Amino acid sequence: MACILAIAEQDGGKLKKVAHEVASEAVRQAGALGARVIGVTIGAGAAAAAAALGDCGVTEAVALEGGTVASDSGEAYAAALAAVAREKGATVVLLGATSFARDLLGRLGVLLDSSPAADCIALAAAGGKLTARRPVYAGKALQTVAFGGAVAIASLRPNVFAAARGKGASCTVTSVAPAAGPAKQGRRIERVAVGGGKIELTEAECIVAGGRGLKTPETFARLIEPLAAALNAAVGASRAVVDAGWRPHGEQVGQTGKTVAPKLYFACGISGAIQHLAGMRTSKTIVAINKDKEAPIFKVADYGIVGDVEEVLPILTTAVKGLRGT
Repeated sequence: MACILAIAEQDGGKLKKVAHEVASEAVRQAGALGARVIGVTIGAGAAAAAAALGDCGVTEAVALEGGTVASDSGEAYAAALAAVAREKGATVVLLGATSFARDLLGRLGVLLDSSPAADCIALAAAGGKLTARRPVYAGKALQTVAFGGAVAIASLRPNVFAAARGKGASCTVTSVAPAAGPAKQGRRIERVAVGGGKIELTEAECIVAGGRGLKTPETFARLIEPLAAALNAAVGASRAVVDAGWRPHGEQVGQTGKTVAPKLYFACGISGAIQHLAGMRTSKTIVAINKDKEAPIFKVADYGIVGDVEEVLPILTTAVKGLRGT
């Protein structure tokens, strides 16, 4: 029987939000492809995280923990995941389009002799084969691709695929400590947490992003952060703001930053250069606030406010707090 491998990203024994989305989509596609789904978690805490996949309807999982993957090496991770794919006879491998996936996608493609499709926003099955839809040319066009090799590998854009929670299935977990890995591999020597306590940008359902129109880093913090806090949203930034040193690179949205797809995206003082649009145009609802009525951002916005952010954002923040009673 064909097999879909759902690689579920986790941290310290807890599944990431995108892991639920990947597992749920794997279960949805399994019926059309006549395949079974096997979840895979990797790294410290993998076994505890794998057990939680039953919430998405996954009944079988492999937890790769200890052994050669204890070094957190990308090479070791890819080798261990490829070994599971070969052992289980996987015809489809799915994972989230995160920095974790970007490190693995190309390696898995080489090891499994496949050409992966990155950052997919839709999957479809026909005739027992999988096709994927993904943005190309900085988001200006959509491309539908088929897979010519024996294994189809695709990374799924976070917040695009619905997570089916609450299925309450029992997931049987097999723990494996990979004993063999590549002769030469890197190893993690330090882990630095960025934005501790803040909402992860790629997993946020609401993002408040600021651009150069805020004029100074002090204005950015004074106007953007209170609105984000009122909305329980993540803070994002344009490349111009990050290049100027106002905000850390981890908050950058765009072609050279992070690709996001929240339910609600506020673009404040952002003109809408194509590089920025490439990272956020698949947001469900886009609200643009800019005093230039000709700003390109208004062409993709669902709602637009032509006005000075200095005047609009404090009013908006007060209104949100009033509605939430905070």
